[in-house]
Amino acid sequence: MFEILEKERLNPTVTKMVVLAPLVAGKAEPGQFVILRAGAESERIPLTIADFDRERGHVSIIFQIVGAGTMELDALAAGDSVQDFVGPLGVPSHTEGLRKVCVVGGGVGCAIAYPIAKKLHRQGTEVHCVTGFRSKELVFLEEEFRAISDRLTIMTDDGSYGEKGLVTAALETLISTGNQYDEVIAIGPLVMMKFVCELTRKHGVKTTVSMNPIMIDGTGMCGGCRLTVGGETKFACVDGPDFDGHLVDFDEAMARNAFYRDFENRARENACRLYEREVG
Repeated sequence: MFEILEKERLNPTVTKMVVLAPLVAGKAEPGQFVILRAGAESERIPLTIADFDRERGHVSIIFQIVGAGTMELDALAAGDSVQDFVGPLGVPSHTEGLRKVCVVGGGVGCAIAYPIAKKLHRQGTEVHCVTGFRSKELVFLEEEFRAISDRLTIMTDDGSYGEKGLVTAALETLISTGNQYDEVIAIGPLVMMKFVCELTRKHGVKTTVSMNPIMIDGTGMCGGCRLTVGGETKFACVDGPDFDGHLVDFDEAMARNAFYRDFENRARENACRLYEREVG
């Protein structure tokens, strides 16, 4: 069992938890993830490591409440424990040798982008960050991004905070005004990453994306997280989650992610009653 030390609601649908997991914290690197279960009968949920403290043995996770599993996880409080917390899994993000990078995060993907941007900043890389949200009330990690960004642009779809528009508009402006990036790192919804990659391909800028397909065991055995990258089959859990965005077949990935949508909707409806009773 792994104790939840802190729980914080970052916006109406996103929660941060700090979990006591010394062995995971001791080996974790930005870009890696854990697989956890809220209880003994719960589903396995892969979540990217949002932050870690090796000395205290703390690992931070940030998740969006979208289905039965995350509802069950969100029903836990500080002082409770999660059943399993396995990791770190996946290949750490490559940051060495990068002199100037633009990190683009969309929605809850900002939780994954932050530790990568933080590591880049600490190693002396010039870091420009673009974060995108639907509206002001959904913005989170703003101060954390400001602390590690040489330049931060916040975008909202409705213009209620920062600049109005999509993250691709901000990235286009940054590139067009003369910023020469060694790499763009994009993390967020698949459609967002797809269009970021179409933009950077036009400008000839190397782009890395973090993929989050359906995942079960985290070891490559189940094959659920397979992707087509450069015409070859890759497994996000062991070959990624980071890949060359210009080689990813995003249309296939989006179609595969929709396979279980009806099942997930039914599971969410069944969990809503229990969730509402437990959180009031």
